[in-house]
Parts: sequence; structure tokens; C-alpha cells
Amino acid sequence: MADTIYPFDDTQDFEDAERGHIASLTPGVIRNAAGDVVWDNDSYDFITGDAPETVHPSLWRQSQLVAKQGLFEVTDGIYQVRGFDLSNISFVEGDTGVIVIDPLISTETAEAALELYREHRGDRPVVAVIYTHCHVDHFGGVKGVTTQEEVDDGRVQIIAPVGFLEPAIAENLYTGTAMARRAGYMYGAALPRNAAGGLGAGLGQTTSTGTVTLITPTVEITHTGQELTVDGVRMVFQLAPGTEAPAEMHFHFPDCRALCMAENATHTLHNILTIRGAVVRDPHTWSHYLGEALELFGADSDVVFTSHHWPTWGNDRVVEFIATHRDLYAYLHDQTLRMLNAGYTGPEIAEQLQMPPSLDRAWSTHGYYGSVSHNVKAIYQRYLGWYDGNPARLWQHPPQEAATRYVEFMGGADAVVEKARASFEAGDLRWAAQVLDHVVFADPTHEAARALLADTLEALGFGSENGTWRSAFLSGAMELRSGSFGSPTVSASPDIIGQLSPQMFLDAVAIQVDGPRAWDLDIALRWVFPDHDVTLRTSLRNGALTYGSDTPGDVAATITVPRRALALLAGGDVAGAQGAGLVVDGDPGVLQQIFAVLQAPDPGFNIIEP
Repeated sequence: MADTIYPFDDTQDFEDAERGHIASLTPGVIRNAAGDVVWDNDSYDFITGDAPETVHPSLWRQSQLVAKQGLFEVTDGIYQVRGFDLSNISFVEGDTGVIVIDPLISTETAEAALELYREHRGDRPVVAVIYTHCHVDHFGGVKGVTTQEEVDDGRVQIIAPVGFLEPAIAENLYTGTAMARRAGYMYGAALPRNAAGGLGAGLGQTTSTGTVTLITPTVEITHTGQELTVDGVRMVFQLAPGTEAPAEMHFHFPDCRALCMAENATHTLHNILTIRGAVVRDPHTWSHYLGEALELFGADSDVVFTSHHWPTWGNDRVVEFIATHRDLYAYLHDQTLRMLNAGYTGPEIAEQLQMPPSLDRAWSTHGYYGSVSHNVKAIYQRYLGWYDGNPARLWQHPPQEAATRYVEFMGGADAVVEKARASFEAGDLRWAAQVLDHVVFADPTHEAARALLADTLEALGFGSENGTWRSAFLSGAMELRSGSFGSPTVSASPDIIGQLSPQMFLDAVAIQVDGPRAWDLDIALRWVFPDHDVTLRTSLRNGALTYGSDTPGDVAATITVPRRALALLAGGDVAGAQGAGLVVDGDPGVLQQIFAVLQAPDPGFNIIEP
């Protein structure tokens, strides 16, 4: 691969990140009602001066920029609070109140941001909340800036792109346990905050750990060009589905020539597939909507701001910034397809793909959060899947079984460790990690292998420009030395579960059925959800729970589930759900039969060892 260009003489980002600064939170610590710390930006105060040997200089620079916190003026009437969470929260002043854009992850951080804004701009009431897209760091703190009662009374609008609710819930419910465990590695949630530990994820420093909430949107943006005027603020929307999120949108403020690009053009190469895991995103579509945004709003914008990082000012710079990211995602997409059609596999393309020098010279394209390496593999996966076409790789042994055989072929664990030590000392860290991984999976108790693999991963982390790679390498080293730290965060909060539709509830139950334990069951049920005006029929047979519309026929029971009981039942609390109004008409034991064959997710499953 071509050498990456590091234009350290370009300091424009530092000027932009400081521009419009009004005030900071002092101390930069946010607590919940019990006094527990949910956000501590002061823990990053060590990120000053020149980069230490334990941090890639480019990542150190990015972390210096991202760690800046406080209230900033974007343009007349638009303000941001940055550095209070992984994401930004923005405030747009109207005739009588304020519109909130993207209320962070936690109610506590969102409330603190609103307090800082009001301290310096007056006690304006919130009149609307905009969710730019369906990831939790853009809606989770909503009840820190408004209440369900204010929304129900019509005092506050909740504005979101069409299709917002289902992926917002699904990502945190269906695969939430696995994603949360892997996110602990990705964000370095358990790492100490120092130059040898966690110093940021490139997109933001890390995730807050407060209360996650959700209020259902009351206004849907259904088409590009749709206009809304809220409290005197005129907005023109552009839908951008299937980009950084399944439901996402950009919007323009014509009267102040400001453009919000959500999370589709930030100061980093983003993820086509996050290393915590997700549905693979579409860089072709992503590039298209960036180009469309330029056509719609480029000539009429003097500032672009996003849900992460700092704004970019000046029409020429705005246009160039968005065009650069349009070209970035198009290039990754098109070059990956060109090379896969020449027969190269994902890992081969990732090693060979060269970025244009013009893109490398732009700091905002560097891989602090996404990376060229794992994005190229994701694009390959999107089009061709996990199998690279070589039949020798079609039915390989799983990692632990393969590891045992590899180690035996290579002369036993002790011999492999000694050879890996020579690779480590020669600086071939990638190979040392690969072979030591086999030893640990073949024999997790081999202390020399664990220790050397930990040292190897640590060295890889210290040299990584990518914040999430650094966190993953260092988290693996930590668990090898100290044991599993589990999942520091819970993705499926009560508020998110409380928004389940009947169909999503049954989907969530179905993916927990332990198939072999349910092989002999044959149970038909009718489910009545009166608050949703939905009746469904389920069948548990052949180890699979399926559902469809209600049809005539015998059932073992009819189960009536009011809304207040749904979240309790989704959490496995059958008795609690019955106390909240769930009624079983028929065989009273049938519900327990089903819940008896469910397997609860494991938030502490092993990653670095079998």
C-alpha cells in the first residue's frame, strides 16, 4: 500500500474546533441521580503536547481535537455542545424556543448540555427534537431535554426520517447483547484513560453510560424536498436511507445558509461495517446522497455541521468537504469491485488498495473510526459474502478445533510461542498475533502464550491510527491479563423495549428459542395486543416460533397483552406481566412452557479466548 500522507502543517482543524467557543463545563464530569459518573471528559486532559510513543501521532492529533468540550456557536441562531458524549447535540433558536438536534446517548448528558446552553443563551423552552438517524447516540438522551407528557400534549414535536423506529429498536434488541459485548472492545470501555490505554474512538471519545430513553417520532420526513417551519425556523429535508444508518436524513436551513449532514460527512473515514458488528452499509448509496446534498444545498451553504466533530465554514470549503467524502466512498466502493472482479479476495484487496494522494492529504478522510482495511473487506462481504470462492476454505474447522491442529502441526505450544517471540522481536506483530491466537485457542491456560499475545496486541494498539482498532487491541490485551470485563453497557433499555411492536416482540422471543430443547413442542397460540389493535397467531413447532395473521383453528390459549405488560414479558418476567394485566385464556401453563425453552443472551461471552 502507498504511504499515508500526514499533513501536520495543516492546522485548520484546530482553528475550526475552537471557533465560536462560548463556555465549557467545569469540571467536565456528568453524574446520574445516584451520583455515579456517566461521563468524564476531564479524564482526557492528558492528551496535550506531542504524541507519546504509545500513541500513533495522527490518532493523538485527532483525539486532541475531539476531546475539546463546551458550548460553541455554529452560526447566528445555531449552537452545538460538543464533548459531552460520543456525539454532538445542536440547538437551533426559533421565535420563542429552541429545536434540539440529536440528544446524545443518555438523559444525563443531554440534560447537562441543555443546561449549559440555557446558562448562556437563556431559558428557552424546547419546541422540537430532531433525530437525524436511528443510532442510539442520536436519540437516547431525549428525555433529558423533553418529556413524554410534553410530546403527548403537542408542546414538543419529535421529527425523524421515515422508517426510523424499527431499526432504532432492532439494532439494540435482536443483536444488542453481542454488539454491546463487542462494543466494549471497540470503544475501550474498560481501558484506563491514559497514554497507554483509552484515548478516544476517533468519532468521539467514548460512549456515555447513563439512562437511555426513546420517544416515538410524531412527525415523519417522508420525501426529499419536504419543508417544515417550526417556531419560525424553516428547514428543507433530504432523505438519505441506507447510508451510515438505515434511516438517516440531511437538512438545510435556508435562512442562515447552514447545512446539517447528520453522520454522513464527518472528520474521519466512517465505517462501512463497524467492528462491533452491524448490517453492512452501502458506500455506493452513501456517495450518491452526498452528491445529491451538494446539488440541493451546496451553493446555498456557508457552514456545514454534523452529529460528530466540528463544523466547516465558507462556501468553497463546505463544497470541497462534502465532495471529498463523496469521492472517498465512491472510490472505496468502485475500486473494491474492480479488484474483486479481477479475482482478488477481501483481505487481498485490503492490502493492495491504494488511496489517491489527494484524498490522503485531507485529514477528514483518515481512518480514525472506520479504516480502509476493514471497510474494503466489508464491501467485499456485502457483494460476495464470507466465502472467497476457494473450496479449500468452504468447510474449515471452527477456530478452537483448527487451533488445536495448527499447534500440533507446528510442534506444540511451547515451540510455537518461541517462534512467535522471534517474530515479535523482529517486529512482525501481525504474524505473532495470528500464531499466538492459535495457541491460546488450543490451550487457554498456556501462560506464556497469553502473556506474549497480550504484549503483541498492546504493541499493535500503540501503533494504530484507528481509534477503534487501538481500543480493540488493548482490550484484548487487558482480558488476556485480567479476565473478561463483560459488557459495560446495556443496549436494550426499558424505553427501547417499551416501544416494541407486537411483531418485533415475537421476533425477539423467536431468536431466543433454544431449538433442540423445543424440538418436541407443538404449541399454537393466539396473541391479542389491544393497545396496538393487533391479533396474531403463533406456532412453535420443529424448534421454530413463527407468526402470522389470526386464522381460524384451535389454539392452546389466547394471550392478551396490554402495552404496559409487553416490556415486562419481553424481559422474561411472566409474573410481572400478569400483574400488569396480561391474561391467559386457556391452558395456564403454556406460556411457561415457551419461556422455559428460551436461552437468555450472554453479555460476557468470550472473545479473545474460546
